[in-house]
Amino acid sequence: MKLHTEKQKNDEIKKHSKIKHTSARARITNQINQFWSRHRNADENWYTYLFFAVLRFVLVFIPQLGYVHPDEFFQSVEVIAGDHFQLEHTRTWEFNNTLPVRSITLPFLLLRVPWSFYEFIATVLQNATHIKLLHSYIYLVFPRLIMCCLSFINDWSLYHVCRLYGLRCEIRLLALGSSWVMLVFGTRTFSNTIEMMLCSLLLALVADSMITTNTIVYKKEYLEERYINAVSIGEKVRIWKLKTTLPTHNYKYMLLLSTICVVGVFNRPTFLLFGAPMVFYWLLRGMGTKTITFTDFNLRILLFCVSALPTILVFIFFDSIYYKYLTAGELQIFDIGINNFVFTPWNFIKYNLDPSKTAEHGLHPKYTHLLVNTPLLYNVLGIIALISFAHTMIRFFKAEYQGLPRAQSIVGLMLGAIFVPLFFLLLINHQEARFLIPLTFPIVLLHATKLLTGFCITYPFKEEHWILRQFYNRVLCTQASAKYLLKTWYIFNIALTVFFGFIHQAGVFPLAQHFEHAMQFKPSGEHLHLITSHMYDMPLSFVNIPSSRTLLFDRNTGRRYRRSKDFYLYEYGSLNLEKLLRKIKLSLSNCEFKRNSKQINYRLFLAIPTSLSDDFAYVVDKSNSSYLHFELQRIFYPHLSTEAFPSIFGRHICDVDPPEWSQDDLKGTCSIEPEPSLSFDYVTHQFSSFIHQFGLALYEIKLKSRSPLNVYKRGTITRSSK
Repeated sequence: MKLHTEKQKNDEIKKHSKIKHTSARARITNQINQFWSRHRNADENWYTYLFFAVLRFVLVFIPQLGYVHPDEFFQSVEVIAGDHFQLEHTRTWEFNNTLPVRSITLPFLLLRVPWSFYEFIATVLQNATHIKLLHSYIYLVFPRLIMCCLSFINDWSLYHVCRLYGLRCEIRLLALGSSWVMLVFGTRTFSNTIEMMLCSLLLALVADSMITTNTIVYKKEYLEERYINAVSIGEKVRIWKLKTTLPTHNYKYMLLLSTICVVGVFNRPTFLLFGAPMVFYWLLRGMGTKTITFTDFNLRILLFCVSALPTILVFIFFDSIYYKYLTAGELQIFDIGINNFVFTPWNFIKYNLDPSKTAEHGLHPKYTHLLVNTPLLYNVLGIIALISFAHTMIRFFKAEYQGLPRAQSIVGLMLGAIFVPLFFLLLINHQEARFLIPLTFPIVLLHATKLLTGFCITYPFKEEHWILRQFYNRVLCTQASAKYLLKTWYIFNIALTVFFGFIHQAGVFPLAQHFEHAMQFKPSGEHLHLITSHMYDMPLSFVNIPSSRTLLFDRNTGRRYRRSKDFYLYEYGSLNLEKLLRKIKLSLSNCEFKRNSKQINYRLFLAIPTSLSDDFAYVVDKSNSSYLHFELQRIFYPHLSTEAFPSIFGRHICDVDPPEWSQDDLKGTCSIEPEPSLSFDYVTHQFSSFIHQFGLALYEIKLKSRSPLNVYKRGTITRSSK
């Protein structure tokens, strides 16, 4: 009996050891599988990021014809290209010499200096190959290429911080690279884009300084403690030598940080809001320890301000020369006073502090940035960021301080970089989405991993309730939310890239290219007049016309002269169509007067969205303008003006001509067809009509001939028979 019992015990021991061995092997196998799965996913994320990085360059050269906002051109490219190449261009009110609110120094360095090198190369190649390398395509693409190269400052900054703090960089870089903010805004010549790059670089340097200070302060305090406890003189000497070899950290990157801040403020004074929390964290490093005191804090402030002075003086000097507050003659005789200098950031702030002036650019509700622009720019990551911050504030007000991030941690820095500027921007009554793109870096760093892990890895609620449990299981947990978060991120970013990159106001640049070609091949002495409505302003520099304001010198006669102006642009925004027709009649009468009195031939054009063709034809018909003839020259597809959104039940672009003419008179025109009953043909026709409304129509306006065959009862809109 005893032997039987011992045998049973031995069998049980063998069985348990086998099970234990099997479970250990399974655990090791599982860990290995997880390791390889994680690395395989990491490699996939790296390859996907590289794809989007290459795509960022490809979208520059295609190029993106979408037109996000007029400031993309009129605050940089239009002025710099116009000045450098002496082209006809539009100088907006921001560059008015009376009260300039935009610094020219940074655009000069980023655009005009590279333009000089490119112009030299283009001139040499043109002389050798007779190929013209200065035209509208280059004026559009070359500045974007510069901005695209600079946009990788954001990528480097994110990678640098991730490596410093041991964070997963591949998913964060993937989220950054696939964001439509980088694919669209990152390659555009907005001052906000430069602001985003400077904020990202500033964050990376501050984060670097924080971890350096924390490491050195810890080592210093540890060595001081060992020095106090040391017994022998030799040990104290050795510890003292180790302390003296510790690198300095109090003023790390000080000159570079102060320079970045000055450049950011002169680029766009709202950088004060974005940079303030970052600089504060740089000043706060190590506070609360034995080695860092308020003396260090105050000394950092003083030296930071002093190191910023040289850059401030450089910007003020070059801006004052450009806006002619300071001249070469005054410098030679040293007749210089305080009125010879201009401080553009102060002019910018003073202008925007006046609510009546900001109201001229559009008024928005105070919650626009919070509830509209943040989700628009960052979709699921923006919503997660807002929810996470709300959860943090709830913990703060409940005095649950253990669950809050440490004040001097990287999480605290990123939260301050997001919500301090966001709070102050909410107080401004003019709120556009592009104002928030400097928040891209901290939002991606904090929340990009949730695209793979879902909203919550663990149960986030204190109370255990079946409703909360079901909400967590079905929506918040990793298995439930990780399935759709990354897909949602891709879908929204691709859609917004296509919309703002290739559809929104996308006919404006092709229109400028069309007139660049027309100006090159028009008869000498003929004037071209273009009227636009319900579309963004067209940059005149893309038409590539020599400036009529530049004073030229004729070597044969020895006289100075200016080139006569032969292209006129009249932009009427979203003017009522009836008023637009009156403007057209006025322009036509002026052109006819010059033709009869000065023998100046002309051609008059109108550019409007095709979605307004039907309405405009009705206005022309109702006004009984029997002497006007609108001939459709071309339609630029795609083009969408949100001021004239296509109508589902609108008529086709070819369906806007009067129906009562004879067949001989309909050459080159499209007649109205009776609206059929509901059928497949009707549905397809309406769908075709809707699609054709996504275009920009260019009409040539003529006076009708007085011959009997061409005298009709009313004005017409026809298609060109060419």
